[in-house]
Amino acid sequence: MTQTPVKLTFEEYLTYDDGTDNRYELEDGVLIPMTPASPIHSDIIEFLYDTFKAEVKRLGLDLKIKQGDVGIRTQINRSRQPDIVIIQGEDWRRLRQLKKSAILEVPALLVVEVVSPGEDNENRDYVKKITEYAEFGISEYWIIDPLTEEVIINFLMNGSYENTIFIGQQNIVSQLFPEINLTVEQIFIAE
Repeated sequence: MTQTPVKLTFEEYLTYDDGTDNRYELEDGVLIPMTPASPIHSDIIEFLYDTFKAEVKRLGLDLKIKQGDVGIRTQINRSRQPDIVIIQGEDWRRLRQLKKSAILEVPALLVVEVVSPGEDNENRDYVKKITEYAEFGISEYWIIDPLTEEVIINFLMNGSYENTIFIGQQNIVSQLFPEINLTVEQIFIAE
């Protein structure tokens, strides 16, 4: 017999603690455990974080780049934790003053999800999150897929995403970082 999961309100999610260090997303009130990253997943996130950080510094932008520890409230009872979130510095400073869980309730400028193996993970990153992020108003959503070695950049246009798929030695085109010098190959050989 399967047990129906207990549904949490968003406010209960903000204070939820099961006594472990597990991270969870909230999907329609249900806790979705986030599995630990694989080594390639971790290397990709670290490489992109360093690349974005260097670009922000080079351009002198007031942006904050966070790795996996900031949530985004996409709907009333939904919160996602992207692998990388880039937000306005002002939005981050405002969030810090609240002295509670780091959950954004304003759209990020760019989010990155590295797809983990498994049908549920693929469905979440390619279907559910793409809809939620577009409806919430996130301007740019990168899907990094280690299995297919593709980078899919989704740009928000009139409330929905238009996407471009990049492979191999193609230079990635980003609206937030139009001068970034980055290829798909560089992302997948990152260590």
